[in-house]
Amino acid sequence: FDSLPPAHYKETMNTVLVWIQQSETKLSVPQVAVAEYEIMEQRLRELKALQSSLQEQQKGLNYLSTTVEDMSRKAPAEVSQRYRSEIEVILGRWKKLSAQLVEHCQKLEELMTKLQRFQNDTKTLKKWMAEVDVFLKEEWPALGDSEALEKQLEQC
Repeated sequence: FDSLPPAHYKETMNTVLVWIQQSETKLSVPQVAVAEYEIMEQRLRELKALQSSLQEQQKGLNYLSTTVEDMSRKAPAEVSQRYRSEIEVILGRWKKLSAQLVEHCQKLEELMTKLQRFQNDTKTLKKWMAEVDVFLKEEWPALGDSEALEKQLEQC
């Protein structure tokens, strides 16, 4: 009986596996090009919530690792190896998920910064184009008015 995991181990294992599966599904949603800042903000909030959830689930993962270590000292080699293999697979998925989550957040934050800069540049360009449009529609000075022509040349 010492080599068998406690009931809490199986419950925690199921909880962690279900959480990993759900999180992997959320992260596997295809990334599409989004040109709306609000949608990008919403996605970033979702990813940050997933990161918080990851930290909450860390306790369960730590418990599983500790329990496997305890069991491996008491259990026969083949039983111990089976549980070690099981936890190694979970730890691998966990690390991959953590890395993907960080990568997605960083990439999204970078894209949001670029989009904001682009929107600001576009706004500035539109303002400049409106000013140029007004300038081009102004009445041209008479040919003999060299001072007015010189002023308009400088503006151009």
